[in-house]
Amino acid sequence: MSVGTTPPSNIASPRTAGELTRSLTFRDLVLYGLAYISPCAPLSTLGFVWQASNGLIALAYLLGAVCMYFTARSYATMTTAVPTAGSVYGFARHALGPGLGFMAGWMILLDYLLIPAFVYVLIAVAMGTLVPGVSRAVWICVLVSFTLGVNWFGVTVTSRANFVAVFLQVAVVVGLLALAVVALHTGKGTGALTLAPLFRASAFDVGKIFSATSICIMSFLGFDAISTLAEEVKGNDRRVVGRAILAVLVICAAFFVGVAWIMGNLLPGATIKDPAAAIYELAAWAFGPWAAITLAWSYATVVGFSNALPMQVGVARIVFAMGRDGQLPTGLAKVHRRYGTPYVSMLVTAAISLATALLARNELDGLATIINFGALCGFLFLHISVLAQFVIRERSRAWFAHWVVPACGILVVLAVLSGMSRVSVEVGLVWFAGGVAYQRFLAIRCREELHVPV
Repeated sequence: MSVGTTPPSNIASPRTAGELTRSLTFRDLVLYGLAYISPCAPLSTLGFVWQASNGLIALAYLLGAVCMYFTARSYATMTTAVPTAGSVYGFARHALGPGLGFMAGWMILLDYLLIPAFVYVLIAVAMGTLVPGVSRAVWICVLVSFTLGVNWFGVTVTSRANFVAVFLQVAVVVGLLALAVVALHTGKGTGALTLAPLFRASAFDVGKIFSATSICIMSFLGFDAISTLAEEVKGNDRRVVGRAILAVLVICAAFFVGVAWIMGNLLPGATIKDPAAAIYELAAWAFGPWAAITLAWSYATVVGFSNALPMQVGVARIVFAMGRDGQLPTGLAKVHRRYGTPYVSMLVTAAISLATALLARNELDGLATIINFGALCGFLFLHISVLAQFVIRERSRAWFAHWVVPACGILVVLAVLSGMSRVSVEVGLVWFAGGVAYQRFLAIRCREELHVPV
């Protein structure tokens, strides 16, 4: 059923109810993924990875990229078979059935709902430090309102914002790296660009390297969100989303390893008191107090506001897809007549993220420990979906893509899950139990029919 027949010229062309506007290109998807992950991601975990890796920070990020390659390949594989807006939810629902599909979407929601809230709190803390007297709650409300306002006008507008965001973030990091190179040549750190952050026999410890790698993996989380925009891509080439996912991973891997290599050469000799603030302490020691203050402002404004934009887009698309399938209230699947955006799901998820951020504004560490459980469970469902779809159902002979990649992906996910904190596992299991109960309710109400996109 159409929502209109002769719209005014300032209104987008009519679309079928529940259909998103196809306006995105390969470039848009890549920029979205880069903005979601953030070129500045390694800076926030610099101190933790440095300590955990015995200084082999570049090696840890390189291994992290290799680990995430399996997940990226599985995403690329499934997007060719199931190009829906639901990401892991849509893939698992297609390959594993409605029950397991719902649970995949339910678990990935734990990640997608909390990541925006985490960013809101992170930036509120930074702004509260830089501008004393303004409470964190005020900054959280400002940030939520800003991201909702930009995303309201559609992913085309968001794409333009993503371009500006990625450009500014890259400029900040490149400027920092330039200062680091100058400091190295003045005698700070190792005094030169050496291979010390990549490998030193005296510092190499397998256990510590994999512990550090588990931290690095979290810097890459976000490339998967590209798959939530599969129904908004121009044309009918199902390979575009997969290529964008792999491109983002390769770009980020090269950039992150480069950042880790240069900063890893600068860190020796610096005194790091707080690993969470390592980049600011390093900047103050190597360049002067002005650099730490400038970096804090840049991180709080450029990184914070820009990162929240694509995060809000991703979670809204998953809720939209689940509402359209009747797995969540169907009102969540309403699409704005003019802008072609899932505005109801955007409002609801923004409200949830706002409430979570306000409640956790003084418990950032607790919030951070829970986020990765949902993402890793979602990745587990993804790899199982590849095996079910291509190995079991289609009897594929593409051994590497359909057998080796998902099998290795499952092993990597289980290894990382085994090292997670007790709190994150307990909260994750409670969320899982709630999902099982709700899924049984859906089964009783006969609301498990599989939605097939037109």
